[in-house]
This record gives sequence, structure tokens and C-alpha cells, in this order.
Amino acid sequence: MKRTQLALATHGNLSLHKIASNSKDVVREFCPDDLSKELKSLELTDDNLPLQRSLGLYWNMNSDMFTFKISCEEKPLTRRGVLSVINSIYDPLGFASPVIIKGKLLLRQLSSGGTECDVPLGDLEGQKWQLWKESLSGLQDVSIPRQYVPCSLQGNVRNELHIFCDASEKAIAAVAYLRVICEGERHYVGFVIGKTKVAPTHGHTIPRLELCSALLAVEIYQLAKENLDIELQSVKFYSDSRVVLGYITNQTRRFLTYVSNRIEQILRHSTPEQWNYIRTELNPADIGTRGLTADKLQSSVWIRGPTEFLERQSIESDNASNPNTYQPEVNAYLSDVTSMHNSESESRSIACRFQQFSEWSRLVHAFGRLKTRARQQKMKRTEDSLVTFKESENFIISLVQHDVYGEEIHCIRTNKPLPKGSPLQALGPILDEEGILCVGGRLNKLRLDEYEKNPAIIPGSHHIATLLVRHHHQLLKHQGRHLTEGAVRSAGLWITGGKRLVSSVIHHCISCKKLRGKHGIQKMADLPADRLDQVPPFTNVGVDIFGPWQIITRKTRGGSASSKRWGVLFTCLVTRAVHIEIVDSLSSSAFINALRRVTSIRGKVKIFRSDRGTNFIRATDDFRIDTINVEDDTLKTFLYDSETKWILNPPHSSHFGGAWERMIGLVRNILTPCLWNQATKI
Repeated sequence: MKRTQLALATHGNLSLHKIASNSKDVVREFCPDDLSKELKSLELTDDNLPLQRSLGLYWNMNSDMFTFKISCEEKPLTRRGVLSVINSIYDPLGFASPVIIKGKLLLRQLSSGGTECDVPLGDLEGQKWQLWKESLSGLQDVSIPRQYVPCSLQGNVRNELHIFCDASEKAIAAVAYLRVICEGERHYVGFVIGKTKVAPTHGHTIPRLELCSALLAVEIYQLAKENLDIELQSVKFYSDSRVVLGYITNQTRRFLTYVSNRIEQILRHSTPEQWNYIRTELNPADIGTRGLTADKLQSSVWIRGPTEFLERQSIESDNASNPNTYQPEVNAYLSDVTSMHNSESESRSIACRFQQFSEWSRLVHAFGRLKTRARQQKMKRTEDSLVTFKESENFIISLVQHDVYGEEIHCIRTNKPLPKGSPLQALGPILDEEGILCVGGRLNKLRLDEYEKNPAIIPGSHHIATLLVRHHHQLLKHQGRHLTEGAVRSAGLWITGGKRLVSSVIHHCISCKKLRGKHGIQKMADLPADRLDQVPPFTNVGVDIFGPWQIITRKTRGGSASSKRWGVLFTCLVTRAVHIEIVDSLSSSAFINALRRVTSIRGKVKIFRSDRGTNFIRATDDFRIDTINVEDDTLKTFLYDSETKWILNPPHSSHFGGAWERMIGLVRNILTPCLWNQATKI
């Protein structure tokens, strides 16, 4: 360190100072100006060294331990105060991550309510926060050794890094431990680094969260590898999710983009052989997902490390004859899956693979190419080896029939009666020249094609029956059930339960739903209160203008002068009574005169409803009436003080005025025929 200090001063003109050490001999080698502030005035003969602070961590130089100091400053009982307290705990290595994660989860719960940052917390939330804040005082009793292990990291027999990961609905966590095997078969386990993160509130399943925790474990490994200046003989990862282990060890299946991207990052820095299974109760990362109180942190597995588990794993690894053997739990699980997969593969016929096809033509073409290739390999030449479409169809139908009706086919070939309870009893099945099971009958002497007299039997429960119905339904351009069923019969196919299957296919057909789907019916809202009030007629009125009609106003030398007249309809919103006034223009003054005539005859009106015609809006200003615009969030307070309100509908919303629009339609239907031949006489 002295040489480094001298080199920096000589070649870089830099002063290396604020030096601290728990060794008094090292401190004596430096002048007091180069020491830290706490050591400058210290008498080295004193046995007690001061508490050294660095980047928020406290180092007890007497015991060579890291400790925590919790601020006693009171913060406001708000979201801002909660965030301030959580961020005041500086823990870069993750010693207290299980304690801090509980505060972060509480903060997320407070944030989900949508309250402001400075709004005081409720009684229940405030009580939870106070309990957690008071428990932080237990962190001051936690002491973590500065050294990873009691022995030196150089010259050991073996250095191993073990990373554990886990996830829950609330949080994900990963923690790394260094296992050192010294001379004399002494084993030590030390905490390296740990991290916890709050899980997203929605949109993630548990397997995906477990995958995110595995990615966090790889990120921790990269961080430890860059900063640990030692050679690691072994690096192992542990997860209690068999789904994630299946993702990582998979070599054939393709996953969704979300999964494949994270698997790619994991395998970029690790290999499938490094991943192992661990039971949940033995996983130390499980503590990081559930949280822990500060008074239990010192004695938890999170700090001490899974010493017994790692020692047992080491013994099992040494006793294993095969170095590539999985852990016992994973090995048993994978062997069960492998044996199950092999037994299923042996029992499944090739007909079960038809489930992978969604179109009949693709299935036929695929087997046609496969059969053509096999025939070419067998005949050693390419001529006369092409398989036709019909030949491929017959081959597929034959495979399915042997898979479903194998017992019936055997009985027919051996001239035995069909088994009792067979679904083909009523069809009188026969075998044609190509060995396909067909419907029997009494039409053998009819001059028709064989496929029309004896159609092939297709099991309605098999996947190819759905493909065939879908194929002919698309050929008919999505016609109905009867035409589709007729097309299937005309193709020489007899599908058991065909009517029900055809109806099911058409019911699930997207194109048919678009073409023939029922239109949605809008559910009407409740009637406004002013249409239900028990008040005298024309207390609540709807207003609108209709027309125009051409009338003759005066005779002139050149002919007759005509002009237009409009009708103003006033309808009672409660009784539906109608009052009509005539206006000679659409001006506000003409409408105001009509309005005065109505009020003088019908009495005072409390509420007017209308659309947003310009004459209506001008009339409200001239009459000094309080106008209500329904698209405003709050009611405007006008300077006019009257007892009449005018409610205007939103722009381009004629459906808001259905009460008077319907009445206008009835009035027009009556007036139009009456005035049809009277235009020249009015």
C-alpha cells in the first residue's frame, strides 16, 4: 500500500489518503494526515478502534464485522416518508434484503391505492408501517464478518460458488455463497451477495417469475465473477422449480418470445449441467421472497448459508460413479418423465400425430411427400414413384380406421360377426379392394361409382373427421349445415355422428360468425328523472324544429311569391302531449316569440331539453335562462337567477332527443299527406 501511495503521488500527482485498517501496525506506517478522520487523533495504544463508515456501511474494526446504523429521524406518515425510510437503508451486498423487501412490498401496497404522496396513511396501513419501522432497530444487532471465510482464499484445495434462486407472487430473490475447502478437509461457507426484487402485480405466472429469478441468479454470478479475484473450480445454480429446469435443459422445443429471450441470456453465461434442483424448504433464497424480521436475520440461513445442504451435495457428488449424474431429486424426476415419454411413444400410433395438422390438404400433401420419398428409396428410381392425392387420402383413412376400428376389421377379414356393442352394427360394414372400411347396403347393382354406393367410414371422434368437414365447408364458401353435410356425403365419406360434427364445426367457424353472427343489442339506460316526475303537463318540455314547407305569401305580376315555414314542436316529457307553433324563419327572435306563446298558453316551464341549435343557444342568452351543457364536468353557475333550466344535448347526439324526435316523425307523417296537394293554396 505504501508503494501504491508513492507511485500515485510520483506518476499521477494523486494523494492516497483517508486510510483505515484494523491492524495497528499498518496504521503506524502512515502519517496522521493520510489516515481517516476517525484515526487521525487516535492513540494507537488504546485497544478500542473507532467505528469506520464507508458508503453507508459501518465497519467495526475491533471485531472486523459489518454492522448497520438505523436513523432515528422521524419521517411523516405518508408515502413520501415511507419511501424516504426505505431508501435510507444502504445495503449494496444484500445482507438485509429479506428485511427491506417487506418494506418495499408495503410501499407497493400503498401505491396501488392511487393516493397522493403527501396524504397521511390510513389507520391500518399506518399501523403496519410503524411495526415494520420499529423492527428495523434489530438490524443494529446484526454483525456480518468482513471476510467471506476464516481462512485465506489463496492456495485452497477447492473454491466453489453456489447461487440459489426462488420466486413467489410477491417477490423474486437470488443469493450467492462461497464454499471453500481448505487443507485438512476443512469446509467453510460464506455469504457473497444477495438480491431481492418486488414481483410485478399482474401479467406474470409463477413459472415466469421463477424464470426471472433464474436470470437474476445469472446476473449475480456475473457480478461475483468480475469482483472475486480467485479461481473458481465449480459454479452451481439451484432452483426449486422443475419447470425452469425443464426450460433450461430443453434442446428441441421452441418457446414463446418472453421465455426464449430469458433462456438465451441464462445459457449465455451458464450451462444446463450447472443447474440443479433443491427442495423449497432447503432453499435459502425462499427467505428473500417471503421476508424476514430484523431480529431473526443474524441466525437465518440467508446469512449463515446452507452449510449442511452443500456438504451433503458434495458427498453425493464424490460418491457418484457418473460425473454427469443429476441431483437425486432431479434425476428421479427426469427418469420418470423419460420413462413416461418412452412408454407413450411406443403405444401411440402414427395416426395420433394427425393432431398436429389444422388443414386436410396439408395433411394429405405431407403424407404424399413422405410416401413418395419412401417409395423412391425402396425402388431406387424416381419414375412411377409419385403418390397421387387420392392415394394419400386412402392411406390416411386406412390408418385411422385400423387405429379406431381394428377389432371390426379383423372380424370382417376372418368372417366373424362384429363384436356386440360395436357402433358399426347398423352400417353393415365391408372392406373394399384397397382394404378401406366402407358402408354396406343393397345398392351394389346400381350404376354408380363405388364411393357413392359404399362411402368410407370415418370415426366422428377422430381429428381427421373435423379436418374433412372443415375442408368441404371451406370449398363450399362457408355454406350452411345441409350443404356442408351433402358435400361430405358426395365425396364418398360417411362420418359417424356427422350432423352433430358439422354443426359443431360451423358453430366454431370464425368466418361464419362474421357472416351470420347475431348483432349485439344495446341495453338501454334508465330514463331521465325529468321524464318520470309527477308534475303538471308541460312542466318538463322537449323542444325541436322541423320542416320546412313552401307556402304562397303574395301574388305578383310575374307570378306567386313563395316562402318557407317551419314548425316548432313542444312535447311534454312526462305525458308526451304535443304543442306546435309556426315560425317564418330560423332566427332566435322568431323562436323566442313562439316560446312566449307556449308559456302564455301552457304555463311556466321548469326544464327545457333540446339539441345544440344556434337559435336555441341564442334564445337562452336573450331570455336570461340558466343553461346546462351536459358535456361539462361541473355545472356552470350563471349570472342569471331564474327558476328555468335549459339542458342542451351533446353535439352530434341526436339519440339523446329520442322523446321529441319520435314525435316529430309522427307529426311529419300526418302533415305531409295533408299538405301534399295544398301547396298552391296555402
